[in-house]
Amino acid sequence: MNTTALPARTEVAIVGGGPTGLALAVTLASAGIDFVVLDRLAQGANTSRAAVVHARTLEVLDELGASEDLIRRGVQVTRFAVRDGARRLLTVPFDQLPTAHPYTLMVPQHETESVLLERLRAIGGDVHRPYEVASVVQDADGVTLTMTTGETLRAAYAVGADGMHSTVREAAGIGFSGNAYAESFVLADVMMDWAPGPEEVSLTFGTAGLTVVAPLPGGRYRVVATVDDAPATPDLAFVQRLLDERAPGQAKVTGLAWSSRFRVHHRVADHYRAGRLLLAGDAAHVHSPAGGQGMNTGIQDGYALGQAFASGELDGYEARRRPVAQRVVAFADRMTRVATTHNAVARGARNIALPLLGHTAMPRKLATELAELNYR
Repeated sequence: MNTTALPARTEVAIVGGGPTGLALAVTLASAGIDFVVLDRLAQGANTSRAAVVHARTLEVLDELGASEDLIRRGVQVTRFAVRDGARRLLTVPFDQLPTAHPYTLMVPQHETESVLLERLRAIGGDVHRPYEVASVVQDADGVTLTMTTGETLRAAYAVGADGMHSTVREAAGIGFSGNAYAESFVLADVMMDWAPGPEEVSLTFGTAGLTVVAPLPGGRYRVVATVDDAPATPDLAFVQRLLDERAPGQAKVTGLAWSSRFRVHHRVADHYRAGRLLLAGDAAHVHSPAGGQGMNTGIQDGYALGQAFASGELDGYEARRRPVAQRVVAFADRMTRVATTHNAVARGARNIALPLLGHTAMPRKLATELAELNYR
């Protein structure tokens, strides 16, 4: 826990010490802009959650001086395989992308947070914990943030990097347009014998739902799946049944490290700024985990917003980043709906079309879209 006393004033108050808030803090620290990061948790998250770091995010982390350590901690994967059960429909290659990082890095989110925090501390910053923000009130001259403890912080600006249920977004009165998916999502980190092996990320279509299996460091695999009615904490037997149904004969689960069930929305904030209040990351956009782009888009938000503060061009931040979120949300939604369609005709057409499209430029275009290189 960081016991550093809360200062009375700062230039930028960052609410949320996850990857988005940390990326913003490192960018501000590098530019010499005073900031305070507030997080309600007594210590950083130690569960896996997001596990994909795409090429464009690694380019941003290059700029922040945080990429080398993270790359050492992760597993480099050069292809996504799209399957229907055990049948491969399409391969999406990353190894020909025009970037210094022609791969997807598989690494648990807590490692990404750890690397960003270490980088922030190396350049003189830190996260103030545990400070939960109870209210945010802006006026003509600044913003007053009041903690649940009664302590206050005065800032010129406040940034909500505090997730889907953002206190800053609510204080700003900014709408969060969109809907929730009917299905729940199961997330599990497992040890298993997996026939496709650790060299690829497998995205499997099926009438029962979308299933993603991806390698993690230490020989583990991440399983993400849509499920109509999942238990709150899926056990090993549940994950095994799920994989038996959706990828028959492909998996033998031997251990369960962590699991969870969650609901997913697809939403984008109506605006990214209201006066002195700004939004980034999940406070500004949430979507299906298909494609693994949520944390990536958030880290890139934090970097772009830090650059906007440094250049004095805050008015351009929304114009630069909100269209990216709209595109990512729409892309993830299309992937999810194509993968989970119950229409037999649509499934048949999909399964015929994808192998044919594998001989066109589409796989490369998909790789570029997933890697977020179009958003430089």
